Parts: sequence; C-alpha cells; structure tokens
Amino acid sequence: MNLKADVQGFDLSGCSAAVLGCGGLGTNISVHLCGAGIGKLVLFDFDKVEMRNLNRQFFYTPQDIGKPKTALLAERLSAFAPDVNIQASERKIETEHDLHEAENCDVLLLAADNVRARLIGWQFCVSRGIPCINGSIDGFYGTVYTALPGKTSDLETAGCLVQPPRKSRSVSATAGVIGALQAQCAIDLLLKSADHGGILYCYDHGEIHALKLKQTEKPTKGADAF
Repeated sequence: MNLKADVQGFDLSGCSAAVLGCGGLGTNISVHLCGAGIGKLVLFDFDKVEMRNLNRQFFYTPQDIGKPKTALLAERLSAFAPDVNIQASERKIETEHDLHEAENCDVLLLAADNVRARLIGWQFCVSRGIPCINGSIDGFYGTVYTALPGKTSDLETAGCLVQPPRKSRSVSATAGVIGALQAQCAIDLLLKSADHGGILYCYDHGEIHALKLKQTEKPTKGADAF
C-alpha cells in the first residue's frame, strides 16, 4: 500500500522532479516533494555548507560546515522519505549537459542564487519541453513563476533573470513560503489539478499577489550574455 497516497488522496510515485540549488529554497522544495511522495528527485548543487546558511537551510547543522550540500541533503531526505529515489549531483552548472540527469524528469525547479545557472536551467527546459518553476527571495520579498516552453512568457520576460543588488539578507520564513509555493506549483502541475503556467506570484511581507503575464515571442538570450 502507498501510505502517502492513502493519506493525501493522490499518488506521485510515478512522477519525477529535479531541483537546481540545495539552499534555502531547494531544501524546502525537496522536503515537500518527498513528503508528497514524488517517485524520483534529482538534486543539483556544487556548494558547501556555510555558517551563514544555517538560518534557513534547516537540513544542515553547524557540524556540516564545509561539507557538500547535495550529499547531505540526499542522505537526510532518504531518512525522511526512504521510498523516494534520490540522486545527488555535485557539480557547477556551466552547460545544459551538466543537467543530463534531469533529462527524463517531469519538471525542473530552479532554486539557484545566480542568473547564469537559472538561464542554463531554462534553456535546458526549452530544448527538451520540460516545465520550469523558478523561485527567488530577497529579505521578506520573493517570487515564483511557472514557465512552460512554447506556452508562456520566458524567464527573462517574467523578470526572473534580473539580479539587482540585494537590499537585505535571506529570511528563513520567506524561504519557507517561496520554497513551499514552488513545490505546490509542481505538485499541481504533475497532478494536472491547477494551471500556474504564466502566473507570477509575488510575496511581500505576508501578502501574495498573482500576475498573469501575456505570452511573448521574445527569444531568450544565450547564457554567454550574462
């Protein structure tokens, strides 16, 4: 018996997702997808745990400082959800090929903190027709955008490839809200229970506003442009 399906009323055991970034957003996304019973989860990150991460990246501890995030997160998620096939890839994303483990995934969730990685992730999705869910935070503000190749506006049009100077530091509660919302959008997409495509969700100090973006034919810039 699939206990999670029995408890939740839906079954995601035949679905797969990839998460690019295992920080504040990525940890929240991952735990909710595992809790929902995703069948396969692929994790990408090349970074190591730092003291400044610990306020919002709750799967890591002070004893983990200096250790690779992907292996630690995969290990702890496996303890939480042993029924999920979790793969960890510790590499810097420089080209689309670096995401090859996500080739057959149903959705890619972007939780990276730099523009170039998000752009490469989006280009990977465009070339393979994979839905892409981007998240970002800055202090008490955050956004989530679901981009569907060929059907919605791209990440650049949605403002997801803009990286202004940060006005404040990353807040744990904001990472929790945005990461959970990304996971919810992914679950809805996989279940075909709601259509978030082309909707930009803006979270600001406890309020969430949804903006439906008009589709554009504007081509996405290459990664070398950033």
